[in-house]
Amino acid sequence: MSLENEEFDVAVIGGGPAGMMAAGRAAQTGANVILIEKNRKLGKKLLLTGNGRCNITSARFDIKELVKAYGKNGKFLFYAFSLFGPQEVVKFFEKRGLKTKIERGERVFPKNDRATSVLKTLTGYLKKEGVTVLLDAQVRRLSHRDGKIKKAILKEGGEVRAKSFVIATGGISHSLTGSSGDGIRWASKLSHRVEEMSPALVPVETQEDFVKSLQGLDLKNVKISIKENERKKEEIMGECVFTHFGVGGPAILKLSKKIGEIKKKGKEVKISIDLKPGLDEKKLDERVQRDFEKHANKQFKNSLFELLPTRLISVIVDLSGIDPQKKVNKVTKKERKDLVRLLKNFELTVKRLMGFDMAIVTAGGVSLGDIDQRSMQSKKVENLFFAGELIDVDGTTGGFNLQACWSTGYLAGESAAKIWKD
Repeated sequence: MSLENEEFDVAVIGGGPAGMMAAGRAAQTGANVILIEKNRKLGKKLLLTGNGRCNITSARFDIKELVKAYGKNGKFLFYAFSLFGPQEVVKFFEKRGLKTKIERGERVFPKNDRATSVLKTLTGYLKKEGVTVLLDAQVRRLSHRDGKIKKAILKEGGEVRAKSFVIATGGISHSLTGSSGDGIRWASKLSHRVEEMSPALVPVETQEDFVKSLQGLDLKNVKISIKENERKKEEIMGECVFTHFGVGGPAILKLSKKIGEIKKKGKEVKISIDLKPGLDEKKLDERVQRDFEKHANKQFKNSLFELLPTRLISVIVDLSGIDPQKKVNKVTKKERKDLVRLLKNFELTVKRLMGFDMAIVTAGGVSLGDIDQRSMQSKKVENLFFAGELIDVDGTTGGFNLQACWSTGYLAGESAAKIWKD
């Protein structure tokens, strides 16, 4: 593709969800748009979301409630959400033939559970609006003069000239998908402040060796607490999955940011799992007593199969300190009470958060103070706009981070197209 003699109205760098939305929206307003992607295909990371099902957004349609899912920086997204929020996202995909459904936790998925269908809808959008797509093209640097970006210099040779530029290159999570922090570095060179980046929505490595024997065990509807030096800091209900190194799953991912904050202070962090949140200690003790009466002549190690998942039994037996061979009718009241407390407080000691390659999103990025929240325009460079994960705002699990990509991409694309018209 020869680009030597062409100047585009808008050049979007990064072919992820934010970049595709920005490019499509800019073209939809009448701009001549090029989308530059370093991979050979668009949406590489998008295909990984929701375990290949793509949690498009959240059905949290009240914007005041929606911004709470993004913590202290959430208010920055208020205007973008008011322009193109969850309802508009659902309508966008439905209008283009992709039916959606709402699942537990207000999570919105494509009805066919295929992330490939989401990508197909977006690429169809780009094609319909006439976006020029340049694949397998890595931007080496941005040429900047007189307070504006003039062109993007490509690593492979050649350049792309445009009147305005949108950087939507993502953070540094899942680097194998191309998120290598290029946009963050360009922003820094262009005098933008960059807030410290850390992995967010990430599994946790624990100190206990027994987790290896539990790998793959999925605990649903458990209560999980985070403790800092034995003081409870946060607590949620949800799902936890054991891995060969520790724990993951939706609930752990949601808590990982808080865990990271505590670890940064150098404090000990423990994860406490209430395996029976529907019963208080008194009622759980009564339940255990009934099981013990029913299996009075069995060995203790064989008495918990009605109470716990099979793979968890041997770990609980070991941690209880009760002789596995002891007959149930010989278990003392104190031993039984200690067992109940263990079931209500199954503890894991956090060693560390896993790294960026296992993180769903990046926390930190281009400082919000350097971006106009009503346009996504840089306050440092007149014709530069930002969209997506490289901005210093991230949400919890449940479609919130993709929603931020759609909204900031839509706003950045519309704004980038508007300035060349003005």
